Amino acid sequence: MVRPTERKNVFVLGFDERHSADLQRIRGADRFVFHPLLSSEELIYQKQFEIEDKLEKARNILRKFDGPVDAIVCHWDFPVTPMAAILCEELGLFGPSLEALLKCSHKYWSRVEQRKVAPENTPGFCAVDPFEDDALEKVTLDYPFWIKPVKGYGSLLGFRINNAAEFHRAIEIVRARIKRLGDPFNEILKRVDVPDEVAGVTGNHLVAEEFLGGMEIAPEGSVQHGVYRAHGMIDMVRDRNHKSFLRYEYPSRAPRRVQQRAIDLAQKVLLQIGFDNACFNMEFFWNQDTDKLSIIEINPRISQSHCYQFEMVDGMSNHEIAVHVALGDKPQFEYGKGPYEHAAKFLLRRYTHQDEIATHVPTREELDRLKSRQPDTDVVVMLQKGHRLSELMDQDAYSYLLAEVYVAAHTTHEMLVKYRQAVDLLPFAFEPVSEKQPA
Repeated sequence: MVRPTERKNVFVLGFDERHSADLQRIRGADRFVFHPLLSSEELIYQKQFEIEDKLEKARNILRKFDGPVDAIVCHWDFPVTPMAAILCEELGLFGPSLEALLKCSHKYWSRVEQRKVAPENTPGFCAVDPFEDDALEKVTLDYPFWIKPVKGYGSLLGFRINNAAEFHRAIEIVRARIKRLGDPFNEILKRVDVPDEVAGVTGNHLVAEEFLGGMEIAPEGSVQHGVYRAHGMIDMVRDRNHKSFLRYEYPSRAPRRVQQRAIDLAQKVLLQIGFDNACFNMEFFWNQDTDKLSIIEINPRISQSHCYQFEMVDGMSNHEIAVHVALGDKPQFEYGKGPYEHAAKFLLRRYTHQDEIATHVPTREELDRLKSRQPDTDVVVMLQKGHRLSELMDQDAYSYLLAEVYVAAHTTHEMLVKYRQAVDLLPFAFEPVSEKQPA
C-alpha cells in the first residue's frame, strides 16, 4: 500500500464526476490524488469565455494548495487545453508549449504546418473572412467544399457547401455565432508569436477545405520527451447523411497497412509542429478507391469519447496514458485485456431544422431497465424534459444530439444489435414550439 505522503497530486482542469470515475479506475489509482481544478460547468459550454478570469481562479487554487502540484491533466477541448498549457508552463510541469498546441488547434495554422511535411496528404484549403461582403469570391476551391471555423469542436459551425446559395445561408449563421469562440481564442493567440503567413487569420475566420470522402480513422497517442507513441486507432463512422457522426468505434476495421501509414503520418506532422509531453488524437480520411490518406485535423489531447472503448477492449482507459505523460513517466499500454472485443460511443441524434420541446426523455426507471438488460451499456442523456432542442449548445449544423450511448460486444454485429435494442428502450418524445411560447 502506498503511503498518503507518497501519492502524486494530479489536478484535473475541467473536472466532472463522470470522468472522475474513469480516473479512479485506472491501474494504480491509489498512487494518485485527483484534485478538481475548476469544474467542466465553469469552463465548457459557456455563452462567454472569460479566459483571464478563469486562469486567475485556477492559479489561486494552485497557490493555496498545501502540497506539491505534480501534474495538470485535461481531456476537454477549448478553452481547457490552452489553459492547461499556460498553467503547466508557469509551474514548470510537463506539458506542450502553447505555440505547439495552437499549431494543432488553429485549423489554418495547422494546415500550413501539415503542408510543409505532408503536402500530398494535406487537402486544398484557404482562409475566409465571413464578415467580408465578397467572402465567396475569395474561396479558391471548387464546389463542393467544407467551411469550418479556425477554432471549433464537435463539427460546430461546419457546413458542406454545394453552391453559392448554401454558402450565403451558412455565412449568416456563422456571423451570428463565430465570435463566441473566436474572440476568446484571439486572446490566447496574443500570447504567442504568430508567423506572418498566419497572422492575418484570426479566430473569427473560417477555413474552406477541399471536400473529401472515405473511411475516417483516428490514431490516438502521445509524444513524451520527443518519443512518439500511438496506443489505438478509432473508426469515426458517419450517419446516413454523411455529415453527422453516428459512432466512434474501436478497434478500427481499416487495413493494418493503412493504420500504420496514418500512425507514421501523425508522427511526421507532430514532430514538425514541435508537439511534446502531451497526448493527441489525429483524424484522417482514407479513400478506399485511390488509397489516399488525407489529414482532417489534430486534437492536442486524449478524447473523452474514446475512454469507454479502450477500457472495454483493452482493460485500461486512455486517462492512464494522460496521467503518466503529465507526470513524466513512461506510459505503458496493454492490449486485449478487457471483457469485450468491440466497443463504440454512439451518438443518438434527432434530424430536424425545427425547434421542438422534449415532452419525454428517458426516466431513471427506463435507464435502469436498460442497465438490467445490458449491464455494461452506459447512457448520457443530453436533454431534459421541458427543454427545447435549441437550448442544446455546440450542435452540428444538421442534427441535435439527444444522448450518448456506449455499447460493447464480442462482435461488430452484436454491438450494432445491442445499440438498436438500447435505442428502443430509450424513448424520447417532442412537440413543436408554438409561436406563443417565448424563446
